[in-house]
Amino acid sequence: MNIEEIIRTALLEEKFIYGVLSTPRDKSSYRRINLRPLLLKGSKYIQVEKFTKTQVFHENLPYEDAANQLISLVNEYRNGNIFTTDVDYQLLVSKKGSMKIIKKEATKTLKQLDHNKKKQYIISEDQPCDFLIHLGVMSKEGRVYAKMYDKFKQINKFLEIVDDSLKDRTIKDDFMIIDFGCGKAYLTFALYYYFYYIRKIKANIIGLDLKEEVIEFCNETAQKLNYHNLKFMWGDIRNFQYKDKVDMMVALHACDIATDAALVKAIKWDTETILSVPCCQHEFFDKIENEQLNPMLKHGLIKERVSSLVTDSLRSLFLESKGYKVQLMEFVSMEHTPKNILIRATKTKKDIKAAEIEYENFKKFWNLKDLFIESYYQQ
Repeated sequence: MNIEEIIRTALLEEKFIYGVLSTPRDKSSYRRINLRPLLLKGSKYIQVEKFTKTQVFHENLPYEDAANQLISLVNEYRNGNIFTTDVDYQLLVSKKGSMKIIKKEATKTLKQLDHNKKKQYIISEDQPCDFLIHLGVMSKEGRVYAKMYDKFKQINKFLEIVDDSLKDRTIKDDFMIIDFGCGKAYLTFALYYYFYYIRKIKANIIGLDLKEEVIEFCNETAQKLNYHNLKFMWGDIRNFQYKDKVDMMVALHACDIATDAALVKAIKWDTETILSVPCCQHEFFDKIENEQLNPMLKHGLIKERVSSLVTDSLRSLFLESKGYKVQLMEFVSMEHTPKNILIRATKTKKDIKAAEIEYENFKKFWNLKDLFIESYYQQ
């Protein structure tokens, strides 16, 4: 193996433990560089520690992007050592630039990454989880791959929200969940795992999506995992019919008015818990009007953002007018995606008159008429 293969493999398989580079080929370079994996706020990095005669500088490279920069750094030094869980590598570079790599028996072990206490997730790190292994999020040994760590955190964040949403309820077997726009279904499989293996509840889950190849993949995966009460169906949300009781409706990133169709379905089913992350809110862009806010709305970029917030605010008010308690909460950090608002709605028995008035006043303020969510609800 050459040095590029060594570094890329060590990072990809998360076997990199430590590195040290010394004797710079250019005298203007740092005298020594130390390299080590680091965990900061749940994300993995390679910390580059650079030494001059009198100072030390630190730079944290995102784990998935670190390989190219480490390869470049290694080529700037005459001596180096790379320690992995399998092998120790000694690197010797001649004056002409040719590199000799000496392999030795591994002398170090990978310790828990520091700088942060390890977060306790609902689905634990370092413990094999069948669906996460099958979907390529973690290795067979239970190690979460660096490039999938954000997905791992998203799955656990979602399950935390689900768990909190159900904390005051008695959940029985045959708890029914519909997941609209399930996509590759990371979170749908996570729901099944949560109910069956953590809560010990035999829930029934249906995932719906418009992509036939995705549905085929998900059904094959469910069969391989022996997730018997998990089924995936092809179809449009607006045409989907289900006659029995639905206890929870999930719609994550259903595009534009598909979110409204999903919300209406849940309301008509009298669904107890609704979890929705809207996406691509275009309906109101050409509809919202407010003369006093024209200095802001005349800018397309600002109007797009405002219309998105108005859309989700109106959805929350519509749900409240139908007897739901609604919370708008952050689902994914803004640094990963701006589409991070989750609508959580829980059925209540409160009086809805005040909510109906607030809903109508909000529409009037923005001069909103002919709304899809209303017309679809009336069908």
